[in-house]
Amino acid sequence: MIWTLKKIYYRTVQSVVRTGAKLVHFKEPKLITGAGSVNKLPDIMKKEHIDKALIIVSKTIMKSGLLDNVLGKLKENNIGYEIYDSVKPNPTIENIEECLKVYQNTNCNAIAAIGGGSPIDCAKVVAARATNSNLQIKDLRGFLKVKKSIPPFFAVPTTAGSGSEATVAAVVTDSTTHEKYAIADLKLIPDFAILDPELTVGVPKQLTASTGMDALTHAIEAYVGKNGTNYTNHKALKATKMIIDNLEIVYKDGTNIEGRNSMLLASNYAGEAFTRAYVGYVHAIAHSIGGLYGVAHGQANAIILPKVLEYYGESVYKKLSEIAIYINLGNKNESQKDLALKFIAKIKDMNKNMNIPLGIKELREEDIHLIAQRATKEGNPGYPVPKIISINECEELVKNLIVKL
Repeated sequence: MIWTLKKIYYRTVQSVVRTGAKLVHFKEPKLITGAGSVNKLPDIMKKEHIDKALIIVSKTIMKSGLLDNVLGKLKENNIGYEIYDSVKPNPTIENIEECLKVYQNTNCNAIAAIGGGSPIDCAKVVAARATNSNLQIKDLRGFLKVKKSIPPFFAVPTTAGSGSEATVAAVVTDSTTHEKYAIADLKLIPDFAILDPELTVGVPKQLTASTGMDALTHAIEAYVGKNGTNYTNHKALKATKMIIDNLEIVYKDGTNIEGRNSMLLASNYAGEAFTRAYVGYVHAIAHSIGGLYGVAHGQANAIILPKVLEYYGESVYKKLSEIAIYINLGNKNESQKDLALKFIAKIKDMNKNMNIPLGIKELREEDIHLIAQRATKEGNPGYPVPKIISINECEELVKNLIVKL
C-alpha cells in the first residue's frame, strides 16, 4: 500500500514538472559544424568582444597540437587566454574550485571548454560559480539553483557522447562521499557549440565506443520516458539512427571524417533531446556506480542500458518497436514485443562488437544496497521513467551487473 502511494506521488510530481516544462524556453547554442570549424573560435570571440578567455581543455588535446592554430589566432586577435588542462575524468568539487581560482586570478571574462564531457561539465560549474560566488557547489545541486547569468561560454566537444554542449546539466563528483550528482539550470547552456570532427579523429577505439553508447543511451532514455515531445522524439530518433549507422564504422576506422561528423551531430541531437525530456534509471545507476568506483560514465551506461530496458519490459515495447522500425530493424507486421527485443539484441551486439564487457568488474556485492539507494533517490521522482523501480528491484538489477567468473 505504501509503495503504491509512493508511486502515485512520483507520477504526480512528474506530471506537474512535465506541465511546467512546456512553458520553459530552452536556449539553443549557435551551432558551428564541419572539419576545421574549431579554427573559427578566435573570430567568434572577437565578434563577441572577449578580452581574455579561460580555456579548459584536456591534456590529450593540448599535447596533440590541434589547438596551435587557434591559440595563434587568439593572439592575432589580441585576445588573452589562460589554459587549464588538469580536469579529471569525473571532475570533483576540488578540481572545479582549483579551475575557478585560475579564472578569477587571471581576470578572464569568458570560458571555452575543449574536450569531452568532463571539461565541458567542469566549465559549466566554474562559470556558475564565477558569477554566483556566494553559492558553493553543493548549493547548486539539483534544478534551477544558478541565480545569475554565467560568462560567455563556448563549448567544443572532442568526443561524440555527452552532448554536454547542448544541455542544461553538469555532473559533479564529491570525492568525500564518492557520490555523483547533477547541477541543472537553463543558464548553463553554452552560447556557442563548435562540432569539429577533426578533433575526434585521435580518440581511442574504446573511448569512441563508450562515448558513442553514452549518446545512444541519452537518445533512448529521452524517447522511452514520459516527457517526450514531438521535438525531442524527432531528435532522439535521428540521433539513434545516426549512431546505429556510424558508431561501429568509426570504432573500426577512426579516421572516417564523415562518420565522425555524423557521430558529433548525433550526440548533439541526443543532448537536445534528453536535456528537455530527461534521462532514466540507466543514468541513475551509472552515476551511482561511477561515483563509487570511478567507472567511465559511457561504459557504465553501455553495460546497464540493455538490463534496464529488459527490466522495463512491456512498458517500453511500443516505444522500442517504433525505434526498431525507424532504424530499419524490422517492419510494422511484426509484434511490438518482437521488435523491442530485436532492438535490445542490437544494443547487446554493438557492445559485443566493440568489446564492451557484459558486467562491471569493480562492482562489489556489499555495495549493492548503497548503489540502489543512491540510484532510486536520484531517479524517483526526478526522472519520468516508463516504469518506476523500487530499491529491492534496483538491487536485483544491479546484482546482474556483477562480472561472473
